[in-house]
Amino acid sequence: MKKKLGKKLLLFIVLILVIMQFIPITKPETKNDNLTDITKDFPVPQEIATTLKTSCYDCHSMETHYPWYSRVAPVKWMVFNHIEEGREHLNFSKWALLSKEDKLDALDEITEVLEENEMPLETYLILHRKAKLSEKQKEDLISWAESYMEVIFASEPE
Repeated sequence: MKKKLGKKLLLFIVLILVIMQFIPITKPETKNDNLTDITKDFPVPQEIATTLKTSCYDCHSMETHYPWYSRVAPVKWMVFNHIEEGREHLNFSKWALLSKEDKLDALDEITEVLEENEMPLETYLILHRKAKLSEKQKEDLISWAESYMEVIFASEPE
């Protein structure tokens, strides 16, 4: 009796998972040639650009690389939601469209989340080990963000 109930439950779960695959959801747009990207708006050192692309761009740019599991519900719902939220907070691909004040706020936020070890997200790092930042990379990113803020302050009219 219990064996029969277990099989029915398993079949029901599989059926639900199959049905979930057909629920439509819009995949966040990707675009690799972004003329408003931070690397085109401001001279970003190659090492910093590489770190940003490796550890930040999947969620914070239009240059997202979608892994195989991002095509399987319910995981794709979580992945797409993280990408949309990440882009809402900061989108490096639209950097040139930001005001000076918004750029300063974003750079300040970058330093804060790095100092507090809030980014990259632990859930992201589980499957993206290359995105984990070393202490030196964090220090370099923070130093770069702070020096970029100084450049923006210096360029403001008096």
